[in-house]
Amino acid sequence: MSAETLVVILLFALPFLSAAVIGIWFRLQGNIAAAISVASCGVVALLGLWLVFFGERSVAPAPVEWLTFGTYTVNMGYYFNDLAALLLFIVVVVGLLVHIFSLEYMRKDEGKARYFAGLSLFMFSMIGIVFADNLIMIFIFWELVGLSSFLLINHYFHKPSAVAASKKAFIVNRVGDFGFLIGIIWAYWHFGTVELSVLADMVGQDSDILVTGIGLLLFCSALGKSGQIPLHVWLPDAMEGPTPVSALIHAATMVAAGIYLLCRIYFLIPPEALVVVLWVGVITALFGSLCAITQKDIKKILAYSTISQLGYMVAAFGLGALAVKNGVPVMQAGVAAAMFHLFTHAFFKALLFLGSGSIIHACHHEQNIYRMGGLRTKMPVTFVTFTIAYLALIGLPFITAGFFSKEAILYLAFANNKLAFLVLLFSALLTAFYMTRLWLTVFFGAPKSEAAEESKENGLLITVPLGILAFFSIIAGWEFLHPQAFSGILDGIPHPSGWTYLLMVALGSGAMAIGVAAAYVYFGVGSRQDRLEREHPGVYAFLSAKFFFDQVYNWYVKTIQERLALLLHFIDQIFISGLIIRGSAGVLGLCSTGLRNLQTGNLQHYLYWIFFGVVVFWILGRTVFS
Repeated sequence: MSAETLVVILLFALPFLSAAVIGIWFRLQGNIAAAISVASCGVVALLGLWLVFFGERSVAPAPVEWLTFGTYTVNMGYYFNDLAALLLFIVVVVGLLVHIFSLEYMRKDEGKARYFAGLSLFMFSMIGIVFADNLIMIFIFWELVGLSSFLLINHYFHKPSAVAASKKAFIVNRVGDFGFLIGIIWAYWHFGTVELSVLADMVGQDSDILVTGIGLLLFCSALGKSGQIPLHVWLPDAMEGPTPVSALIHAATMVAAGIYLLCRIYFLIPPEALVVVLWVGVITALFGSLCAITQKDIKKILAYSTISQLGYMVAAFGLGALAVKNGVPVMQAGVAAAMFHLFTHAFFKALLFLGSGSIIHACHHEQNIYRMGGLRTKMPVTFVTFTIAYLALIGLPFITAGFFSKEAILYLAFANNKLAFLVLLFSALLTAFYMTRLWLTVFFGAPKSEAAEESKENGLLITVPLGILAFFSIIAGWEFLHPQAFSGILDGIPHPSGWTYLLMVALGSGAMAIGVAAAYVYFGVGSRQDRLEREHPGVYAFLSAKFFFDQVYNWYVKTIQERLALLLHFIDQIFISGLIIRGSAGVLGLCSTGLRNLQTGNLQHYLYWIFFGVVVFWILGRTVFS
């Protein structure tokens, strides 16, 4: 057994054992559970970083036979390349920082043991997605990630809103995962295998065997997990879970898994399907930015921001289709641009969520930005680190990571589809607008509540992870610092040159500057009330309704789905269970009851029935034989 194989086995085993040990023996001992979970995550981080920087690539040992269906055997192997190394780096680094942050954030929580067991289960599930070498294995861990998300969103199960949010996340993701499963079945029926390496070779030899339907069904996986329209509705509600969960699962890793999967199986998605992928991403990017403008909950603002940024990544991936149609082999450029933004976004968005967690923790769990204010002086470390993440998200030129990755996507759009470029550029402007509103309202002006007035900076367990993420939020975009470990992916990042480069910088920076200035002028510094709500209630109400997606889904469930369910229930109870099952059983039971009642044990009754039988047979004989 090679060292790489042993490390991979340990990466799987440690978080799984951590979750199992906590769940079986330490369900009521939060401090011990936390220690076990953090220790296992620390070892996983060390092993993962060793594998990223020193382990061999394309390791695919003889897989282990797991299940057999007829002539097909499901194998459990692993496939580790530069793409997997990039996501593994994000998972172990952000995962460890979130575990450390959670030690303080969840210190007094009664369900701390359950929380850390959920984190360990999530780490196990996410590592499975990173290494999976076939579509069925991916699907298994895909569902485990969904289960982990459900359990952690529902952590505060005493709150009806948390229960509803967890159910909503679970059901909406099942819709996307159903399409994903159908795509896997179709892929096996069409190709005869679901092994990624074999599929890549088959498509490389003959790309005409691709089917648009398979590509679109596999894309359904990203629609759900990565919060793309129309399956985005679960992600803002998922903010009901603990804030560190939002940082790890719903900002940096799980929602990014959809993008990772697309890049992992890009060879299965033909250009015709990629055009659909492109416009889903573009529309989602704009939609998320518009919805974030009217949110008052700091976590929901960041949730819609995440939806928007995931739309950028999906759009970048889809832009590869246009280049292929034009005869230019830059499909890898779309993959590289998407993964580059996934990489940088993981750090600054995790920082924004953990920064919001630091604020919420200090403000006694207040989440309304208009009940904060003045935190710049009360929480200086949180202010500085949050500001770095804010600048990375809006794309401060030449310094922050977000600038470089977002510019790569904008250039790819500019070079291939001007309309997509304009929409994405406008979305960038809106991002600067709503994030500046948040930043000015939370950190400047006078405190607007007693909780904000009493707030103070948190301890090292919270501020140290913020500092490390702030460091990555800056350097993650500097390509000359990227290790050789990621070169197979990030070397394909598209770069403008000459006047095109100056134009892209001017347009991107101009959009950012306009958004910042507009927010400063319109909302002011440390405002106590949303000016848009006060002066333009109609626009505010429309944007607050989030384009009525939830209302349409609620109408569909109540008007169509529930009535259809009642009809099916009626058919089941009356016709199937009633007439077919209970009916036949009832007839037989009635006959047996009647016959049983004839056995009275009275000789006179038997004589009467004998006489009755003789008369009946005499009448029949006279009628039939006469």
